[in-house]
Amino acid sequence: MGHGFRARIARVGDVLRDHQRAIRRLQWAIVGVYVFLLAVPAILPLPDRTASVFNNLTILAQFAFWGVWWPFVLVSIPLFGRAWCGLFCPEGALTEWASGHGRGGAIPHWMRWGGWPFVAFALTTIYGQLVSVYQYPWAAAAVLGGSTVAAMIIGWLYGREKRVWCKYLCPVSGVFNLLAKLAPWHYRVDPHAWRRPVRRIESINCAPLLPLRHMKGAAECHMCGRCSDYRGAIALSARSPEAEIVGVAEGDGWQTALIVFGLMGLAVGAFLWSASPWFVTIKQTAATWLVEHDVYWPLAQNAPWFILTHYPEVNDSFSWLDGAVVLVFIAGAALCVGGPVFAGLWLADRILPARRRPGVLDASGRLLRGRLAGVHKLAQGLIPAGGVGVFLGLSATTLTLLHHEGVPTGWANAVRFLLLGLALAWSLRFEWRLAGLRCRRWPVRATAVGMVGLGLAPFCVAWVLFFAVW
Repeated sequence: MGHGFRARIARVGDVLRDHQRAIRRLQWAIVGVYVFLLAVPAILPLPDRTASVFNNLTILAQFAFWGVWWPFVLVSIPLFGRAWCGLFCPEGALTEWASGHGRGGAIPHWMRWGGWPFVAFALTTIYGQLVSVYQYPWAAAAVLGGSTVAAMIIGWLYGREKRVWCKYLCPVSGVFNLLAKLAPWHYRVDPHAWRRPVRRIESINCAPLLPLRHMKGAAECHMCGRCSDYRGAIALSARSPEAEIVGVAEGDGWQTALIVFGLMGLAVGAFLWSASPWFVTIKQTAATWLVEHDVYWPLAQNAPWFILTHYPEVNDSFSWLDGAVVLVFIAGAALCVGGPVFAGLWLADRILPARRRPGVLDASGRLLRGRLAGVHKLAQGLIPAGGVGVFLGLSATTLTLLHHEGVPTGWANAVRFLLLGLALAWSLRFEWRLAGLRCRRWPVRATAVGMVGLGLAPFCVAWVLFFAVW
């Protein structure tokens, strides 16, 4: 990689650093659009069957949020790192603004718990399905708006001009953390340049609270450019998209849970239940049993809209039984899909020689111990497959809306399976490289990778059912 190319890349970081005021203006413009698309459709009547993106604001907002915004924000993370978070995210801008005008309290110990990214992702995903967040503006306002209000409250309470919410509690921060490890760009820290004496050190406000001197990857960096050329030691740099997962990332139990049981399990169930005939069979069987035993209250459709979908004016309301079966289906998918994936990783770890890397620290500075440390490292290799799975699920809404507008979508399945195949191939390549860190003998490596591949079979079957069978 030539010096001229490296200098041009570093200059991009410097440009971002020098135009922070313009970035703030852009963020506030996005905040305005975001609030408008959340608030105005919620006070309008629900659209009828003839409504279109071109003549109905509610459908336009639905397409903007679920057809364009979230699917392609997800795509942007492995392409550009978490630039969305640092340059565009309205929630991040609002929580940092609130933090600058708040009480500046110390971050409480409970907030530093490593399980929040998984728990927040799981609860938000499940709740969104129960209230039909992709279909109704009030549900979108509850899920997205509720998250934004919580972000502002946390910002006002804790930190000073920091993004405490983004670091610890944001429902998608854990997913972005994983996908950013694939980004071909990061802010590289030169330890030798850092140690050189300097006459004057200007303070840098790293809003996501990163230890800049020890920053080694792109997982938590918001790519905002504020630290570019700090002490002459930090520069935006190109790298291999595989560098962080193979050479830096170690993973931990909660990241493994998010990859295996979140992205590859729970999310699959959330996307599949509405198309699955198994869901209908389970519900009908349960309803028959309830009627035979004279238990009728679970069949009532009287839950408020913010607990279960309730829009009788368009003949769309969930009974308590519907909600329960949704929960059962999603939990079952998390176990039936995520369970074999974890088993494959565990078997691969047992086949490979024991890891001998004492003193390795995780992202929070804790010493990695325990027999599952090898499993956590192997789980990092499944990030491409898990990320593409979520993108395919979200883009199903995109395609549905495009089909409603008369756009041909016959090409979609070929593209879907191509993306899924490429992501699976990349994940298996990662597993081959990660296995090679522990064993150079190809039969052992191939057997370990084969175990991971077998574990991925239910994940693949689920998407075949969704796209080609149901």
